[in-house]
Amino acid sequence: MLERHEIEAFLTLAEELHFGRTAERLRVSTARVSQTIRKLERRVGAPLFDRTSRRVALTPVGRRLHEEVRPAWEAIGAAYERAADAGRGLTGTLRAAFTGAAAGQLLAGVEELFRSRVPGCEVVIREAQPGEVAAWLRDGEVDVVLTTLPVPGADAGPVLVREALMAAVPAGHPFARRESVGLADLERVTVVELAGGRAAPGSPGPRAATLHEALTLVGAGRGVLPVGAQTRRYYARPDVAYVPVRDAPRVEWGLVWRAGGETGRVRAFGRAAVDLLSD
Repeated sequence: MLERHEIEAFLTLAEELHFGRTAERLRVSTARVSQTIRKLERRVGAPLFDRTSRRVALTPVGRRLHEEVRPAWEAIGAAYERAADAGRGLTGTLRAAFTGAAAGQLLAGVEELFRSRVPGCEVVIREAQPGEVAAWLRDGEVDVVLTTLPVPGADAGPVLVREALMAAVPAGHPFARRESVGLADLERVTVVELAGGRAAPGSPGPRAATLHEALTLVGAGRGVLPVGAQTRRYYARPDVAYVPVRDAPRVEWGLVWRAGGETGRVRAFGRAAVDLLSD
């Protein structure tokens, strides 16, 4: 039987056809590579390489051995990687959700990068409403959600995106004519309550289960709604104006998962998210 170091030395030398470069790739000495190849040739009973002072080339015996060993060695490596992935929880299905159109677009990019890295894991994408996130994670409906932070009872990865806070106001509201408003201004108006949304100053107004429903209430003059700046781009409406809230903390987005439920799949998905946004 061939030893692992013999196979690696033979296959690498067959590719490089240079003892020095082979040694560099294997992080051993050139003498060690030469010794390993000579030992292998003695066991085979025939030269595997023709060596001169100017070149290294496979012999017919060496070429045949290379053609038969390389696919088998690659298959062994692939099988090992699949087993390691399974051990780290990187096979199977990852159920990922998002809240809002901007998060959906970002999640699609993360999913594409993740699948290129972990082809053995299927990704199922779902849209969640803000008020559903905590329950979906608690009940195991999804494994990870891209949403605004924080989410009660959930663990979170690093902040991926920060954006300014804006106030969605009726198009005819006095705030709509301002360049910006302050938190103190919001304390004097009625605020539409979006289930699972961020707490805001102001008098509690009608409740909404979805962002579309909340914006419809805003357009109908039932109140104002604090939203992230991306809402102006993805949810433009003729009956709603978006005004910056100049003194508000920025809205933070990130991946969240059930407390204590960070699997290998979730970790790999989180790394893909960070890497995508750092490029």
